[in-house]
Amino acid sequence: MSIPPLGAALAPVHQRYLLEARQMQALSFAVHIPLVCFGIAFPAMVLFLEWLHLRTGDPLYRTLARRWSRIVLALFAVGVITGTILSFEMGLLWPNFTATFGSVFGLGFAIEGFSFFMEAIFIGIYAYGWDRMSPRAHWLSGIPIVITGFTGSLMVISVNAWMNHPGGFALHAGHVVDVDPLRALFGNPYLWSELIHMYIAGYMVTGFLVAGCYAFGRLRGNRIPPTRYQRVALTIPLTIACVAAPVQVLVGDWVARDVAVDQPIKLAAIEGLYPTTRGASEHLLGWYTDGQIKDGIAIPHLLSLLAYHSWDARVQGLDTVPAAQRPPINVVRFAFQTMVGIGTLLALLGIAYLVIRIRRRPLPDSRWVNGALVLAGPAATVALIAGWVTTEVGRQPWVVYRVMPTADAVTGAGGIPVGYGTLVVTYLAVGAGLVWVLRRLARAPLSEREATLPGAAGATPQGP
Repeated sequence: MSIPPLGAALAPVHQRYLLEARQMQALSFAVHIPLVCFGIAFPAMVLFLEWLHLRTGDPLYRTLARRWSRIVLALFAVGVITGTILSFEMGLLWPNFTATFGSVFGLGFAIEGFSFFMEAIFIGIYAYGWDRMSPRAHWLSGIPIVITGFTGSLMVISVNAWMNHPGGFALHAGHVVDVDPLRALFGNPYLWSELIHMYIAGYMVTGFLVAGCYAFGRLRGNRIPPTRYQRVALTIPLTIACVAAPVQVLVGDWVARDVAVDQPIKLAAIEGLYPTTRGASEHLLGWYTDGQIKDGIAIPHLLSLLAYHSWDARVQGLDTVPAAQRPPINVVRFAFQTMVGIGTLLALLGIAYLVIRIRRRPLPDSRWVNGALVLAGPAATVALIAGWVTTEVGRQPWVVYRVMPTADAVTGAGGIPVGYGTLVVTYLAVGAGLVWVLRRLARAPLSEREATLPGAAGATPQGP
């Protein structure tokens, strides 16, 4: 659907702090998005552990699930803070965007809010229902947490997909008319690749971070053989992450082809391709300047092959749009190559681990292996944020692609630097509080009954 830009219809807003407003939104998003990953994946891991307990009767699984449920509760509480800040920023920093298109994406945020409240209710039931409900009823009470975590994040991702591929409305004299929210949110072909890409990333980030906590415990006490408690606590999230990592490479190819079709200028910025080219080369590393990549490693025809699965496919270049409609190229290139580089390394780590598991060999308990697992979690988080930088910065200068420029969406109010500083202080305080809570939970000793479990005696948890 071709929609004319709104630039001429909306009164221009002079905002000297446009870049700072974008940085505030980016900071809030970078803080919130790892918590979204835990909201997507961690409850499912906890329920899987509790299901193993119901299926086998092994109390170790229940103990681990109960300890992890406390982490779910703590992270959800912090997610409430960061998610609320993001919601306020949408209206305060970008009032023209929400005022103009609220009727299009408002349904998505309404469903997201409903999902949030339902998730909060059932997290409370689940967290405080241990020993107060029958085992099966308690496990069933956790299923709505997984469902509402899915629906809430689905709505946010559908709104973002709509911003990248707008539809479901028409413009008449600068006003949005003929709104079809269902088509805008769910009939978007850009949604499904973005959704699956994000969900797999959620399991990768969560799995590697949780496994890394236990690997760090092994680094600190590597002279002591790991207990069964520690092995199970490391193996389950690590296996999930290592299955997801190679699959993400295939999904990433799907996303890249959608970008090539729907946002060719973003693809050109990712590659730093200035002239429209047939059989375009892919450049590894390098720096874009003066219309070309300097000091990069060119692989002939690879960009055309990856983007269109054709050796000599035509790839649209940056020269097809005015300079004012191009994103900051080196920022997008660096973010994309960071995401791809880390994702490739994690996929190789995942394949190596799965080969070990298939051959029924134990994971080597060496400093090198545990060190790699400790680094995998933060690296996956960096790749996650780099991927979102690619998505959001690569869409610039549009807040709604080819419909509304970001400069037309921003508030005209002053005081943004003060708000920016306040936001940084707030996040530092929240982050310090979260670290304190997580450290206390990690160091909490096993209860007297839990300490007598087979394989747990004489051990501290050494992790969440």
